Amino acid sequence: MLTLGCMTTTSTPVRASVQSTDARHATEWWRHAVIYQVYPRSFADGNGDGTGDLAGARARLPYLERLGVDAVWFTPWYVSPLADGGYDVADYRAIDPRFGTLEEAEAFIREALARGIRTIVDVVPNHVSEQHPWFRAALAARPGSPERARFWFHPGKGPGGAEMPTRWVSDFQGSTWTRTTDPDGTPGEWYLHLFSAEQPDLNWDHPDVRREHEEILRFWFDRGAAGIRIDSAALLFKDPALPEVPQRPGPGEHPHVDRDELHDVYRSWRAIADSYADPRVLVGEVWLPDVERFTRFLRPDEMHTAFNFDFMARPWDPADLRESIATTLAAHAPVGATPTWVLSNHDVTRPVTRYGRADSSFAFARKRFGVPTDLALGTRRARAAALLVAALPGALYVYQGDELGLPEVEDLPRGVIEDPMHFRSGGVDPGRDGCRVPIPWTRAGSSFGFGPDGAAAPWLPQPAAWRDLAVDAQEADPASMLRLYRDLLRLRRDLPELADGELTWLDDAPADVVAFRRGAGLTCLVNLGAAPVPLPDGEVLLASGPLTDDHTVPTDTAVWTRS
Repeated sequence: MLTLGCMTTTSTPVRASVQSTDARHATEWWRHAVIYQVYPRSFADGNGDGTGDLAGARARLPYLERLGVDAVWFTPWYVSPLADGGYDVADYRAIDPRFGTLEEAEAFIREALARGIRTIVDVVPNHVSEQHPWFRAALAARPGSPERARFWFHPGKGPGGAEMPTRWVSDFQGSTWTRTTDPDGTPGEWYLHLFSAEQPDLNWDHPDVRREHEEILRFWFDRGAAGIRIDSAALLFKDPALPEVPQRPGPGEHPHVDRDELHDVYRSWRAIADSYADPRVLVGEVWLPDVERFTRFLRPDEMHTAFNFDFMARPWDPADLRESIATTLAAHAPVGATPTWVLSNHDVTRPVTRYGRADSSFAFARKRFGVPTDLALGTRRARAAALLVAALPGALYVYQGDELGLPEVEDLPRGVIEDPMHFRSGGVDPGRDGCRVPIPWTRAGSSFGFGPDGAAAPWLPQPAAWRDLAVDAQEADPASMLRLYRDLLRLRRDLPELADGELTWLDDAPADVVAFRRGAGLTCLVNLGAAPVPLPDGEVLLASGPLTDDHTVPTDTAVWTRS
């Protein structure tokens, strides 16, 4: 039995998969790391051209060190026409000139590591840019040529091949096939793109594709990258018969999602990662509702970790959050994998905005204009959510700007929006640019310190109200979101209970409360109800908001106590 103020509760232990006593655990930094996501175009502009770059990121390394992160994950920094924010890669071995040079990337990796911060790079294996040399050669070649065999070129259906080979629907909405034009001007074959037409899908049955990506991994691992984040990791293989998607596909039955052939690829990648004296890490972007199929990617000879999108998509509801946490821990334990916890990323409505809505869940293709939000409510909940995820066993990801409490920018002028999701929806979906607006560093300056004062305007306009959310403004405010994040990340690193302590649910907590203990004496309690609840016994280490004088925890508030 455990007493929380005047509330008596029973408890249920849950063995977290991060627990380990072997010697290797000490070197497996990713099992309890804090990983900060940098969207380089919007992090810091060093040369004043309005676009974030490596010079800016290197200058902000002291900030990242003081924040208390263990690693930085860069979204793609490669040569790209930026048809999809860099996820349309034209050259994996060169840095886009807008961001800097390969030498600057290598310098960032070295300088960050000297501060105890590792670097994870993004790899996009499902597709390349339409400007990639392979695809340009394929368009210039004849049907049936070796150059086209690296992609999914296919004749159309119906008279003259005018109909698409399948009716597959893109994650970006709309069709997944684009028709080519032959040299004589007549319509030619169709090519597959699960995303935008500027991102042709690779054929992973082709040995060139497998060999090239293994060489890409070695290229970046040899330059000191501590790991890779694998974009759209469950989409690589397609059924060569090109059947339509069943209404309810069973395990392994989908023609282009979660096909069994994927696992051989990730086993080969794991062997490469493990071949280094300091083993590299594989982090998968795996969107799968089937927990058993999801955890297959996390077996000991495949990926080290994968993003926990289920938790990120859940609404601000105690039953939903408890269920997601319990399901996540139970799924990871049998394969000994590390859970990950994340509140947002470069594709997702920012927490301050999302948690202030009547429907605070998230669906990838459900953003709309004009959805009302209560930013004060969303901020309180985002602060509480930060304490919740930081107290859970596993790795924690923080998307740049969430530590500042930045809201989604929902009034961008239509003329500056670049995200293909906006255009492919016919303008109905605002797209993802609202969570990619350059972050503010100083209250003063033409771009709030994002770039040099008086230099080119940022590539997306910043709201005037962001002046008060700038880093220097929040550093001076002990109640700011930034100070909260610094405190919770420091405690997360210093407290042994949060490194490897068993998670024990406090089962008799009120229905509107999420409460658990880590180790012998650290309690995390989050009040999602409408009324205050008793404060847990023990010393208060951190609270997401002011606590009341009557020793209760207000609504939408989280607290850590230690007995």
